[in-house]
Amino acid sequence: MAKSKVEQAFEVMCPDCDAILKIDPVTHQVISHTPAPKKRTFDSLSQASAALKEQDERRDSLFRQSVEAEKNKDDLLSKKFAEAVKKAKESPLTGKPLRDFDLD
Repeated sequence: MAKSKVEQAFEVMCPDCDAILKIDPVTHQVISHTPAPKKRTFDSLSQASAALKEQDERRDSLFRQSVEAEKNKDDLLSKKFAEAVKKAKESPLTGKPLRDFDLD
């Protein structure tokens, strides 16, 4: 039996982005796309400026921490090297080291 009524296109909302898609039921293709309305990040200009100030303070704090880490980097590396040399002297290698070729 043939369908007596003409099939109408239907609308579906995308669960991911909340956009509205108009779909043709015969071809199963998207006819039109209506993007979701953009959500406001901040309700007022004062909230936006406060968030920018907070972001600037955080960036400055991270920069200060990285500068301090660079100042202490030389001492830290020399201590690590001295510790590695000390461990190497305490446990010298015995015998010949194994190579992958020796395992065959």
